[in-house]
Amino acid sequence: MYPTLKQDIRKTILAQREQLPADTRAAHSAAIAEQLLQLPEYQQAGTVLGYMNFGAEFASELWIARVLADGKRLALPKVNHHTNHLDLYWVEDPENQLAAGLWGIREPVVERCERLDNPNEVEFALLPGVAFTRDGARLGYGGGFYDKLLARPDVRDWAHQPALVAAAFAMQVVERLPQEATDVKVEWIITEQETIACSAQASTIQEFP
Repeated sequence: MYPTLKQDIRKTILAQREQLPADTRAAHSAAIAEQLLQLPEYQQAGTVLGYMNFGAEFASELWIARVLADGKRLALPKVNHHTNHLDLYWVEDPENQLAAGLWGIREPVVERCERLDNPNEVEFALLPGVAFTRDGARLGYGGGFYDKLLARPDVRDWAHQPALVAAAFAMQVVERLPQEATDVKVEWIITEQETIACSAQASTIQEFP
Protein backbone atom coordinates (compact mmCIF):
# COMPACT_ATOMS: atom_id res chain seq x y z
CA MET A 1 0.00 0.00 0.00
CA TYR A 2 2.70 2.48 1.03
CA PRO A 3 4.77 2.23 -2.17
CA THR A 4 1.69 2.85 -4.33
CA LEU A 5 0.54 5.74 -2.14
CA LYS A 6 4.02 7.27 -2.18
CA GLN A 7 4.15 6.99 -5.96
CA ASP A 8 0.78 8.71 -6.29
CA ILE A 9 1.79 11.58 -4.02
CA ARG A 10 5.14 11.90 -5.78
CA LYS A 11 3.51 12.02 -9.20
CA THR A 12 0.94 14.63 -8.10
CA ILE A 13 3.40 16.98 -6.40
CA LEU A 14 5.96 16.76 -9.20
CA ALA A 15 3.28 17.58 -11.77
CA GLN A 16 2.09 20.57 -9.74
CA ARG A 17 5.66 21.79 -9.28
CA GLU A 18 6.31 21.55 -13.00
CA GLN A 19 3.29 23.77 -13.60
CA LEU A 20 4.79 26.65 -11.62
CA PRO A 21 6.00 29.31 -14.08
CA ALA A 22 9.79 29.51 -14.36
CA ASP A 23 9.88 33.10 -13.11
CA THR A 24 7.78 32.12 -10.08
CA ARG A 25 10.14 29.25 -9.25
CA ALA A 26 13.12 31.59 -9.60
CA ALA A 27 11.57 34.16 -7.26
CA HIS A 28 10.61 31.49 -4.73
CA SER A 29 14.11 29.98 -4.89
CA ALA A 30 15.74 33.35 -4.24
CA ALA A 31 13.49 33.93 -1.22
CA ILE A 32 14.19 30.45 0.15
CA ALA A 33 17.95 30.83 -0.32
CA GLU A 34 17.93 34.07 1.68
CA GLN A 35 16.00 32.46 4.53
CA LEU A 36 18.38 29.48 4.59
CA LEU A 37 21.26 31.89 5.08
CA GLN A 38 19.48 33.42 8.08
CA LEU A 39 19.10 30.16 9.99
CA PRO A 40 21.34 30.23 13.11
CA GLU A 41 22.16 26.56 12.46
CA TYR A 42 23.57 27.51 9.07
CA GLN A 43 25.41 30.57 10.32
CA GLN A 44 27.09 28.55 13.08
CA ALA A 45 28.11 25.69 10.78
CA GLY A 46 31.58 25.51 9.30
CA THR A 47 30.89 22.44 7.17
CA VAL A 48 27.80 22.11 5.00
CA LEU A 49 26.29 19.27 2.96
CA GLY A 50 24.31 20.46 -0.04
CA TYR A 51 23.01 19.14 -3.35
CA MET A 52 22.72 20.40 -6.89
CA ASN A 53 19.21 20.97 -8.17
CA PHE A 54 17.59 19.54 -11.26
CA GLY A 55 14.27 19.92 -13.02
CA ALA A 56 11.73 22.23 -11.42
CA GLU A 57 12.95 21.93 -7.82
CA PHE A 58 14.34 24.67 -5.57
CA ALA A 59 17.37 26.21 -7.30
CA SER A 60 19.93 25.16 -4.71
CA GLU A 61 22.75 26.51 -6.89
CA LEU A 62 21.90 30.00 -5.62
CA TRP A 63 22.45 28.89 -2.05
CA ILE A 64 25.55 26.86 -2.96
CA ALA A 65 27.21 29.98 -4.33
CA ARG A 66 26.54 31.83 -1.09
CA VAL A 67 27.83 28.92 1.01
CA LEU A 68 31.18 29.14 -0.77
CA ALA A 69 31.17 32.94 -0.61
CA ASP A 70 30.66 32.65 3.16
CA GLY A 71 33.87 30.63 3.37
CA LYS A 72 32.23 27.42 4.55
CA ARG A 73 33.44 23.96 3.53
CA LEU A 74 30.96 22.43 1.08
CA ALA A 75 30.35 18.73 0.54
CA LEU A 76 28.23 17.48 -2.37
CA PRO A 77 26.95 13.96 -3.07
CA LYS A 78 27.72 11.60 -5.93
CA VAL A 79 25.84 8.36 -6.59
CA ASN A 80 28.16 5.37 -6.32
CA HIS A 81 26.82 2.98 -8.96
CA HIS A 82 28.66 0.02 -7.43
CA THR A 83 27.17 0.38 -3.95
CA ASN A 84 24.01 2.32 -4.87
CA HIS A 85 24.84 4.73 -2.07
CA LEU A 86 25.88 8.37 -1.93
CA ASP A 87 29.56 9.25 -1.60
CA LEU A 88 30.42 12.76 -0.43
CA TYR A 89 33.13 14.98 -1.87
CA TRP A 90 34.54 18.39 -0.99
CA VAL A 91 33.77 21.01 -3.64
CA GLU A 92 35.35 24.45 -3.84
CA ASP A 93 34.82 25.28 -7.53
CA PRO A 94 31.49 23.91 -8.84
CA GLU A 95 32.09 25.13 -12.37
CA ASN A 96 35.23 23.04 -12.74
CA GLN A 97 34.64 20.22 -10.27
CA LEU A 98 31.12 19.15 -11.27
CA ALA A 99 29.72 17.35 -14.31
CA ALA A 100 26.33 15.92 -15.26
CA GLY A 101 25.78 12.49 -13.74
CA LEU A 102 22.73 10.41 -12.84
CA TRP A 103 19.54 11.97 -14.29
CA GLY A 104 21.63 14.88 -15.53
CA ILE A 105 22.25 16.14 -11.98
CA ARG A 106 25.60 17.86 -11.63
CA GLU A 107 27.81 15.91 -9.24
CA PRO A 108 31.47 15.86 -8.20
CA VAL A 109 34.05 14.55 -10.66
CA VAL A 110 36.06 12.04 -8.62
CA GLU A 111 39.38 12.98 -10.20
CA ARG A 112 38.89 16.66 -9.33
CA CYS A 113 37.59 16.38 -5.76
CA GLU A 114 38.71 15.09 -2.40
CA ARG A 115 36.40 12.50 -0.88
CA LEU A 116 34.84 13.18 2.50
CA ASP A 117 35.47 9.96 4.41
CA ASN A 118 34.27 11.19 7.81
CA PRO A 119 30.64 12.45 7.69
CA ASN A 120 31.02 13.51 11.33
CA GLU A 121 32.41 16.76 9.98
CA VAL A 122 29.08 17.83 8.51
CA GLU A 123 27.25 20.34 10.73
CA PHE A 124 24.42 21.41 8.42
CA ALA A 125 22.73 19.22 5.80
CA LEU A 126 20.33 20.45 3.13
CA LEU A 127 18.21 17.52 1.90
CA PRO A 128 16.18 17.38 -1.32
CA GLY A 129 12.68 15.96 -1.48
CA VAL A 130 9.38 15.91 -3.30
CA ALA A 131 7.00 16.53 -0.39
CA PHE A 132 7.17 17.27 3.33
CA THR A 133 4.84 17.51 6.32
CA ARG A 134 5.03 20.18 8.97
CA ASP A 135 6.35 17.67 11.51
CA GLY A 136 9.34 16.91 9.29
CA ALA A 137 8.28 13.81 7.34
CA ARG A 138 10.02 13.69 3.96
CA LEU A 139 9.11 11.99 0.68
CA GLY A 140 12.13 11.67 -1.61
CA TYR A 141 12.40 10.82 -5.27
CA GLY A 142 12.24 7.08 -4.68
CA GLY A 143 15.88 6.03 -4.61
CA GLY A 144 16.26 6.12 -0.84
CA PHE A 145 19.76 7.57 -1.22
CA TYR A 146 19.54 10.05 1.65
CA ASP A 147 17.79 7.67 4.02
CA LYS A 148 20.60 5.18 3.39
CA LEU A 149 23.24 7.87 3.88
CA LEU A 150 21.78 9.01 7.20
CA ALA A 151 21.33 5.39 8.34
CA ARG A 152 25.04 4.58 7.98
CA PRO A 153 26.55 3.68 11.37
CA ASP A 154 29.28 6.33 11.03
CA VAL A 155 26.57 8.93 10.36
CA ARG A 156 23.84 7.73 12.70
CA ASP A 157 26.20 7.63 15.67
CA TRP A 158 28.15 10.80 14.97
CA ALA A 159 28.95 12.89 18.01
CA HIS A 160 27.38 16.11 16.72
CA GLN A 161 24.18 15.49 14.83
CA PRO A 162 23.94 17.95 11.93
CA ALA A 163 20.93 20.16 11.43
CA LEU A 164 18.73 18.44 8.83
CA VAL A 165 17.03 21.04 6.67
CA ALA A 166 14.77 20.97 3.61
CA ALA A 167 14.12 23.72 1.09
CA ALA A 168 10.83 23.43 -0.76
CA PHE A 169 8.11 25.48 -2.36
CA ALA A 170 5.03 25.97 -0.15
CA MET A 171 2.96 23.73 -2.45
CA GLN A 172 5.26 20.81 -1.54
CA VAL A 173 4.18 20.93 2.12
CA VAL A 174 1.32 18.46 2.60
CA GLU A 175 -0.87 17.37 5.51
CA ARG A 176 0.48 13.82 5.86
CA LEU A 177 2.81 11.30 4.28
CA PRO A 178 3.20 7.53 4.68
CA GLN A 179 6.30 6.83 6.76
CA GLU A 180 8.47 3.79 7.26
CA ALA A 181 11.04 2.95 9.94
CA THR A 182 13.91 3.88 7.63
CA ASP A 183 12.53 7.33 6.77
CA VAL A 184 14.50 10.23 8.26
CA LYS A 185 12.69 13.42 9.30
CA VAL A 186 14.04 16.93 8.80
CA GLU A 187 14.23 19.52 11.56
CA TRP A 188 13.54 22.58 9.46
CA ILE A 189 11.55 23.24 6.28
CA ILE A 190 12.17 26.52 4.50
CA THR A 191 9.61 27.70 1.94
CA GLU A 192 9.14 31.03 0.18
CA GLN A 193 6.45 31.81 2.76
CA GLU A 194 7.72 30.59 6.12
CA THR A 195 10.28 28.80 8.23
CA ILE A 196 8.84 25.66 9.81
CA ALA A 197 10.48 24.26 12.94
CA CYS A 198 9.50 20.60 12.84
CA SER A 199 8.67 18.47 15.85
CA ALA A 200 6.83 15.21 16.42
CA GLN A 201 4.24 16.96 18.59
CA ALA A 202 3.95 20.46 17.17
CA SER A 203 5.35 23.02 14.76
CA THR A 204 6.48 26.51 15.58
CA ILE A 205 5.80 28.75 12.63
CA GLN A 206 7.51 32.05 11.85
CA GLU A 207 5.62 34.00 9.21
CA PHE A 208 7.70 36.13 6.88
CA PRO A 209 6.73 39.81 6.71
